Amino acid sequence: MVSLAPSGRTQALLGLLRILVALLFLQHGTAKLFGFPHVAMFDGLKLVSLLGLAGAIEIVGGLLLLLGLFTRPTAVVLAAEMVAAYLIGHAARGALPIHNGGELAFVYGVVFLLFALAGPGRFAIDRSFHEGA
Repeated sequence: MVSLAPSGRTQALLGLLRILVALLFLQHGTAKLFGFPHVAMFDGLKLVSLLGLAGAIEIVGGLLLLLGLFTRPTAVVLAAEMVAAYLIGHAARGALPIHNGGELAFVYGVVFLLFALAGPGRFAIDRSFHEGA
């Protein structure tokens, strides 16, 4: 039987990718909710708003992804957030991501789908649950 689960070095690279993407993604949430790093368009952002909700999802989801905890369901939620971000914030400005500024949302969404399908890779709390079984 053919296994679709990555093994060996691929698991380590997948884990490294997950950690790096989570650290980058966390910045979006902290910029929105805590003003760090500072992004002028988020000045005065209200917590009870669409962007406030996005910031909360990005912080919680980014932390879970960083730890590799509940990786697959978290990645599904984050991918859905990126679809919503693309449709709400970018799609109306043009047909192609390069024209509407939606490349980052698109790429994040694809990477989150990768984690939803392939799992967290190495260095993840999720792995300790599966290795002990």
